[in-house]
Amino acid sequence: MGSDYEYSDDDGEYYDDEEMFDGTQDEDDSGDDVDMDNFGDDFKVAAKGKRKSYEVEYESLSQQAVEKLMQRDVDHICGIFGVDIKKLRGSKADTANLLLRYMGWNKERLIEKYMDNATSVLVAAGVTASEPVSPPAAPVRTHSIPAPNSSTPRRATTRGSKLLSLASGSKSAKSPPSTPNPLQRQLSKKADEAFVCQICFNDAPDLQTLSLSCEHAFCTECWTDYIVSKIRDESEHSIRCMAEGCALVAPDHFIRDVLIPEPGAPVGDPAKEELNSKTWSRLQELFARHFVGCNSSLKYCPYPSCTNTVSCPSAASKSSLTTIVPTVSCGARGIGGSAQDVSQSQHFSLGLQGKEHKFCFGCDIEGDHRPVICGVAKMWLRKCRDDSETANWIKSNTKECSACQSTIEKNGGCNHMTCKKCKHEFCWVCMGPWSEHGTAWYSCNRFDEKTGVDARDAQSKSRASLERYLHYYNRWANHEQSAKLSLDLYAKTEKKMEEMQITSALTWIEVQFMKKAVEEVDKCRMTLKWTYAMAYYLAKGNEKELFEDNQRDLEKAVEDLSELLESPIEADQIPTLRQQVTNKTVYVQKRNEIVLEDTANGFLEDRWRWNVSVPGFDDPEDA
Repeated sequence: MGSDYEYSDDDGEYYDDEEMFDGTQDEDDSGDDVDMDNFGDDFKVAAKGKRKSYEVEYESLSQQAVEKLMQRDVDHICGIFGVDIKKLRGSKADTANLLLRYMGWNKERLIEKYMDNATSVLVAAGVTASEPVSPPAAPVRTHSIPAPNSSTPRRATTRGSKLLSLASGSKSAKSPPSTPNPLQRQLSKKADEAFVCQICFNDAPDLQTLSLSCEHAFCTECWTDYIVSKIRDESEHSIRCMAEGCALVAPDHFIRDVLIPEPGAPVGDPAKEELNSKTWSRLQELFARHFVGCNSSLKYCPYPSCTNTVSCPSAASKSSLTTIVPTVSCGARGIGGSAQDVSQSQHFSLGLQGKEHKFCFGCDIEGDHRPVICGVAKMWLRKCRDDSETANWIKSNTKECSACQSTIEKNGGCNHMTCKKCKHEFCWVCMGPWSEHGTAWYSCNRFDEKTGVDARDAQSKSRASLERYLHYYNRWANHEQSAKLSLDLYAKTEKKMEEMQITSALTWIEVQFMKKAVEEVDKCRMTLKWTYAMAYYLAKGNEKELFEDNQRDLEKAVEDLSELLESPIEADQIPTLRQQVTNKTVYVQKRNEIVLEDTANGFLEDRWRWNVSVPGFDDPEDA
C-alpha cells in the first residue's frame, strides 16, 4: 500500500526468552552481580549482541501509538486539501478520517482520486449525499383523504408534508451547498410540527431528534441503540444513516456526542452510560484494527483481549516469507482480563504471568512455528486436517487397486475383488490378476507370479508413503500434545520448588532454575514439533541428513531434561539435581539455537530443497 511508515531499529522493544527471572528480580540484581544468592552462576549465557539470523526486526505498538500514526495521516490529508473539506462538515479531521477509511488509509491513492473527481470520492466515502435526480413533471405522492360529499382530494396535512420531506431529504439541485452541523438536535413543540420517529413511531411532543446533514431525523433513543448495536454486535466502524437508501456515514464526533453526554447534561441511567462509554472505547479499537488491517507492515496481536500491534516492515511482502520466519511479540504478557477459564490466582501459580504473546507476523498460525517457513507450515497443517484422522484406519482396513491405485475396502469374505472405478479384477491376498487364479476361489497359489509381485510392489509403495506420513505426523502430534500439557507441568514443577524450599536451605529465587528448565522444555518442544513438518517435505540429500542430526540431538537433550524434571526429589540430592538441571538447561538452549540458526541460514543461502512444489523455491526434486 501507499503508506510511508518508517520505524527506527532502536525504538523496538524486544523480550528475550533467555531472560532468567521474567520480572521476578530487582533492577539492581539484573546487572553483572553474578554472586546474588549464588544464582547468577547457574546460567552463564553470553550477553545479547547482534540480532540472530532466525530473528526479525520489529516494534511493538500500543493502541495509543497506532492512533498517533492515524492522526499523522489525518493531519497530512488536512494539510493538502483541508480548506475544501472544512466546508463540508465543519470538522476537517472527521472528513479526512472518513476519506482515509474509505481508501484503506492509502494517502497517495486518495489524493489521486480526489484530485481527479472530488465529488464522486466524497459521495462514495459517505461524506456528502448524492444529489437526487428530479423526475420531469412527476406528481408528488401524498397521503390524501377525500372530503365528505366531494370528489376533490383534500390537501395533505402539514404533518404529512413534514414527514415526506424528512424521508426524502431532498434539496433544490440549484441551491448552493450549505454547511450544516452533522449533529442536529431538534425539539418538536408545536402541534402542527409534530414529529413521528420512523423507527420506533414515537410522537411525543417533547421528543428529541438527531440527524446528519442529510436531515433524516430520528429520535435520540433510536440513534443510540442503533450505534451501540452496530459497534458491539456487528463490530462495524462505518455507521451509515438509518434512512433507507441513504449512504451518509456518521462522523466521529456525531457518534461521540450520541454515546457520551455533554458536560452538564442531566444524569441518565448509570448502567447505560457505562455501556455507551465502553461502546465508544470499542469503536476506537475498531478504528485502530481497520488501520492496522490496511497496512501490510502492521499486524494486530491475535491473543484474546490484547490491543497491541506489531510493526515488522521486513516481513510485509510475500517474497520475504520464503527466507524468514517472522516470529514477533507484541510486548504484552499473560492472559487478558476477558479470559474467564483461568483465574488470576492460577495465572501466578502456573507461571502464565510471564508468557509472552508470540505469534507469526506472516501468517495466521497461532504461536511460533519456527524453523519452518509459513508456506510449508500451512501446507503441513492442511495435509494434517485432510489425512491424519483417516490415515490409521486406511492403513489397517484398505488396500489399493493394482491397476488404478484406488483405495478399496474389503466388505466380504471372498478374495475375488473387482474395482468399481476401473473394473479390474484381482486377488485380495496376493494382489495379482484374478484371471490367473483359475478356479481357486478360496485359496491363492500364485504368490510367485510376476504380475502378483508387481502388484504387491505397487501396494508396498503406497503403504510406504502412508507409513512415511504417519512417522512424521505421530511425532509432530506427540510434541504438540506435550506442549498442551505445559500447564500441568508448571503446576507439578511449582510443587517441587516448594518442596525444595522446605527440605533444603534454598530460597525461592534459588529454586527458579526449575521454572527456567520447564520454559526451555516447552519452547524446544514447539521447535521440535515444527522440525518434523519441515523434515516431511525436505528432499533427500546431505542437507536433510544434517538437519535430522541436529533434530535428533535437540530431541535427545529435551528428553533428558524432561526426565530430570520428572525425577523424584531427595533432600540429600538437591544440590546435585540443581547442577544437573542447570547444565542440561543451558545445553538444551544451545541445541535449540543451533537448530533455529542453521535452518534460518539455510533459507537465506537457498540450501533447502523440497519434494513438493513450494512457492518461491525451485522445482521439487525426487525425495
